[in-house]
Amino acid sequence: MTARQMTVAGWVLTGLFALFMLGASITPKLLGMDAATQTLAGLGWQPGSALMIGGFELAFLLLYLFPRTSVLGAVLMTALIGGAMATHIRVGSPLFSHTLFGIYLSLFMWGGLWLRLPALRALFPFTAKGA
Repeated sequence: MTARQMTVAGWVLTGLFALFMLGASITPKLLGMDAATQTLAGLGWQPGSALMIGGFELAFLLLYLFPRTSVLGAVLMTALIGGAMATHIRVGSPLFSHTLFGIYLSLFMWGGLWLRLPALRALFPFTAKGA
């Protein structure tokens, strides 16, 4: 792939990640939808925590989408996703569908960032140079 194609592919993955987060996680929490509050309650979270978690998710997503702060946003979102995974482990959620979903989501998020940032590709190459 050319550098331009990689950048475009990275922004496509980034956009898909952002749309998923907005539609499936952030909006339900910020609007206090029953699906979000009941899911969080089932995981042991207090009823009022949905708004706070949704606010963190939105802030981290905005940082991720803004090129100057995209790596910071990805790191913070990864931390938040790690907490979600720990919660799923604590309550005994199914491994591949619930607990590891954070890994799948993080790989998608970081994959978009890796494709659109040459500096990140240089830091984490698929193969070592000369190998």
